[in-house]
Amino acid sequence: MNLIQIRKRDELSLAKERIIRIAAVLLSLVAAGLVIMILGYSPFEVFPSMVKGALGTEIRLQQTILKAIPLVITSLGILVAFKMKFWNIGGEGQILMGALGASYVALNVEGLPKPLMLLLMGIAAMIAGGLWAFIPAFFKARLGVNETIFTLMLNYIAIKYVTYLQYGPWKSPESQGFPKVATFEDYAVLPSLFGIHAGWLIALILVALVYFFINHTKTGFEICVVGESTETARYAGMNISTVVIISMLLSGGLCGLTGMIQASAVEKTLSASLSAGYGFTAIITAWLAKLNAVAALFVCIAFAVLLQGGMYIQISMQIPAAVADMMQGIILFFVLGSEFFLQYKVSLSGKLRKTKEVA
Repeated sequence: MNLIQIRKRDELSLAKERIIRIAAVLLSLVAAGLVIMILGYSPFEVFPSMVKGALGTEIRLQQTILKAIPLVITSLGILVAFKMKFWNIGGEGQILMGALGASYVALNVEGLPKPLMLLLMGIAAMIAGGLWAFIPAFFKARLGVNETIFTLMLNYIAIKYVTYLQYGPWKSPESQGFPKVATFEDYAVLPSLFGIHAGWLIALILVALVYFFINHTKTGFEICVVGESTETARYAGMNISTVVIISMLLSGGLCGLTGMIQASAVEKTLSASLSAGYGFTAIITAWLAKLNAVAALFVCIAFAVLLQGGMYIQISMQIPAAVADMMQGIILFFVLGSEFFLQYKVSLSGKLRKTKEVA
């Protein structure tokens, strides 16, 4: 006998959606607070310290924004693919290949004005990231290969290839034996605006462009239709293979642009560690934003606050990194879990209700 029934919900009102999401956040804070207390810390000190560590001073706020920039741009790339139900788990590899393309230009092209150099680096990064995403898109479109495993495995190939370049052919002779690619010249470094590199402006522009692309262009409409039903798209005369490939070229290109920004503005060189897990984290942020470009901006900022605040309490309160990661995991678990209750209704079976009434 099934004691619990799970049914697909009808369309929820916006007010009910907000109530469920707010309840999930509050419950996550309560659960995280209980764990903190069990471990011997005070949640009334830890939570304010996290907010202070992320937003308390100008430098901390800048660090939070620096973490939000790659998250926003990568999330935009991931959501374009997810809109089509192409599960692109390869953001890490696409970021690294974008950084590789940008670095090749930065290290081998000389004599160009800084704006032109940066533009060329950005184009190279988008091409490299797009081509890396094109590989699984081609096999998916032509042979029906599982894109989840394919894109995931390509991450490790990209990491190992960049590591090989870092330790081998691209290793700088001036690095004194350390496995380091040469530092970019000033003309290949992204300039600062209001104390933060110009990547924040690029991110805001891309949010507007991706929102417009998805909601107000023919190709964006086709991506959404293919994601909803391939049969409907085929009946409407859409070339599904072409839509898949265009979508993934754009998705990989945006992730590749993240690599260019990280290499140019943050690392100022090519490094196998510059992706810093943003490709995987962006999967969460894109999903929490319900694949909406504007919502992704705010979700990524909130997530960056969580990341920066977690790093701060490790230093200021001597809290182990594992505890900070655990707190982040608990909060994410509840917030992601709320999506289930937004989609499905859980209720007691009729037989169990009658038993309770008789008792």
